[in-house]
Amino acid sequence: MTDEPHVHHSNYVMIWAVLVLLLIVSVLASMSSIRWVVLVAAFGIAVVKAGVVAKNFMHITVEKRWVPYLLITCLVFMVILLAGVAPDVMRHSGLRWSNDAAKRAVESGSRIPAGSSQSAPGGVSRHE
Repeated sequence: MTDEPHVHHSNYVMIWAVLVLLLIVSVLASMSSIRWVVLVAAFGIAVVKAGVVAKNFMHITVEKRWVPYLLITCLVFMVILLAGVAPDVMRHSGLRWSNDAAKRAVESGSRIPAGSSQSAPGGVSRHE
């Protein structure tokens, strides 16, 4: 057993209530037809909820000093991975491929129909 004192929160019910309130706000915001409200609410509330969970349930604040730095390092690597793959994922054509369904969806401003016939899975046609 370790000699470190355990930190017990007497306010778990309050933390639960805050998380439920944030859930309700995110669900209500997702019903909005304003795109930026939906995005800000979804990602903003997700970050706040992750912080509350990490602080209160994962006890990040009472761990050894290197644990938060490790967490931040992992998040930085995730951002680097996203930045590395985003240019390829967000494009509609490449050297030997084109995503015709995505092009049509962007041009028409609508979603891709669920049962539409595609030239390849996911609407990606390969040019050999």
